[in-house]
Amino acid sequence: MTNKQNLKRKKIAILATNGFEQSELEQPKQMLTEQGAQVDVLSIDDQKEITGWDTDNWGKKVSVDAQVSSVTPEDYDAVVLPGGQINPDILRTNEEAISFIKKAYATPRIKAIAAICHGPWLLVESALANNSKVTSFPSIKTDMINAGATWQDQEVVHDGKLVTSRNPNDIPAFVEKISELVA
Repeated sequence: MTNKQNLKRKKIAILATNGFEQSELEQPKQMLTEQGAQVDVLSIDDQKEITGWDTDNWGKKVSVDAQVSSVTPEDYDAVVLPGGQINPDILRTNEEAISFIKKAYATPRIKAIAAICHGPWLLVESALANNSKVTSFPSIKTDMINAGATWQDQEVVHDGKLVTSRNPNDIPAFVEKISELVA
């Protein structure tokens, strides 16, 4: 990261469930925390911890700070949606998760809805991809285009409140853009 921001007194939610891509939750959480942000992991179904997917097998467990149903977007400055194939596929069928994302987008305090890898599937389900410039993991490019998005092959694409990236290699640029918008 070329430009560390001061994120003291900023709160960031990471919305995830089992099967999140390990690096796409852990690295942004660590990088944002190092800049002073309070980062809460939110999940669904009363989970106390969730298990990541690390390359080609189950990864480490991460503690859940709150259920998405028990918080409000007004409590946060940004929402991060990590990828992996399993995590967003489960979340996009969860009414509370999609409702939270939609409300977050409409909340003035929220400066960024940031999705990486397969995370932009949640932007499709919440109708935020439509008429937006985005990127994603290449395998869901057609899904993004079919949802009305303009897909771009760049490490980070910023359009209004939306910040999207393609894969774990893009995490430094992804976090830098989130930090810039939240600071």
